[in-house]
This record gives sequence, structure tokens and C-alpha cells, in this order.
Amino acid sequence: MNDYNTKLPASNFTQKKLNIYFTAGIPTLEDTGKIAKLIQDSGADMMEIGIPYSDPVADGPVIQDAHSLALKNGMSIKKLFEQLAEIKQSVTIPKILMGYLNPVIQFGFENFCQKCAEVGVSGLIIPDLPPIEFENKYGEILKRHHLNFTFLVTPETSEERIKYLDSLSSGFLYAVSSSSTTGNENAVLKNENYLDRLASLDLKNPVFIGFGIKNKSDFENVTEKSQGGIIGTAFVKILLDNEDWEVKGREFIKEIK
Repeated sequence: MNDYNTKLPASNFTQKKLNIYFTAGIPTLEDTGKIAKLIQDSGADMMEIGIPYSDPVADGPVIQDAHSLALKNGMSIKKLFEQLAEIKQSVTIPKILMGYLNPVIQFGFENFCQKCAEVGVSGLIIPDLPPIEFENKYGEILKRHHLNFTFLVTPETSEERIKYLDSLSSGFLYAVSSSSTTGNENAVLKNENYLDRLASLDLKNPVFIGFGIKNKSDFENVTEKSQGGIIGTAFVKILLDNEDWEVKGREFIKEIK
């Protein structure tokens, strides 16, 4: 299985990595490929593409609105794979699909993984997939299709469990900045004890911090003791709120990098 860092220019992660999330199918159904190329061309190192779902319980209001709009626009997993196939050759930075387990199961987990491999997806993040089910049922399918899988940890996760989830993950370990939904204005970014604890552990994967990063200062804060940062809500808000989202989105990413 290829880790994301083997696909990035600076494979030793001395340069902090920027991972941008957006929800597929917004602002309009056909914008997915355009946004993916914008993210790549603006200097981000990788991207997470959200699969719209009717009940995104782990997400805050902005991304919930994005899910609703995408579904209203007609986005589906089948449509997303068609769009990803179209940009397979032109968007070559790692593309990670992030979504909830239920629609993936409905699509067929093995079929889903096979399609991911075919269209150039590097890995998956499915926050509601229990680790025990991953170990017993799904991990081998992911390996068979050469896909990474990333688990999430929070400030409340014990050191023992962090190491366990790190052992199951590949590519990177997603460290949620605080125990809240995405886009929470009160997310504690500079949680020194948490970041120190993560940095002190002998983890096999680089650690990326996500939830609540809104600007360059936030990104620099969370990457002092981690290898990368994930920005979602702030970027999705640009897509939802601005007719000139291409200009503003490009400026936003370039400012951070």
C-alpha cells in the first residue's frame, strides 16, 4: 500500500502539508473537477472530497448545508466516480474520499473500493466505521485495492487507543483539534497538552490536525508540532457564499501556503 507521503514532492514531511476538504457537487453539480484542479493548482498538497449524505451528524452547519445543496443538485456516488474519472490524469495530488459508512455500504464496499482505485483515489476516511469492523471485515478489501485508510483521534482519546488507531491507519492520522463538530467556532486549536502528547508518541503515520482551522495563523499554530493541517469549513464557506469563489478560493489557499 502506498502512503500519501510517497506521492508528495517532499516525502520526509519537513514542509508542513496542507489538506483541503470540499463537498462534491457544490456550488453546482459539475463544479467538482474544477474545484479539485483549483486546489491542486493553488499549491495544496492533497485534498479530501466529501461524499454528500442526508444525515452528516459529525459536521457543523456549513458542511451540513453543503451536503444538502449537493444532494439537491443531484450528486451521487456514481456521479462522483464519473467526475473523478474525468480528472484522473489532470489532478494528480492525493485525493481522499471522506464520507459516512451507510451510503458506501449501499453502493457495495468492495465495488466502492474498486471504483476508487480505478479513478485515482488514494484513500478513504469514514469516521463512523468502527475499528473492530475495519480489522475483521474491511481492512483486507482496502489493501486489495491499494487504498489508504485514515482514522480520527480526539483530545479525549487515550494514548493506548491513539497507538491502536495509528496502527490501523495508513497515509496519516487525523487528529481532531477538539471534541466538536466541523467548523465549530470554539474549537481549541492551540491545545498544547494534546499536541505535545501526540508529538511524544512513537506513531508510524504523520499527524494532520483538523477542525477549526480558518487561516494561515491557525495553520501555522497546529503544524508547530504536527506534520499537516486540514481545512474544510472555511473553504466550503467560500464555495457557498461567493459567486467569484474561484478567485477567492485560489487566494485563500495561496495565502496559507
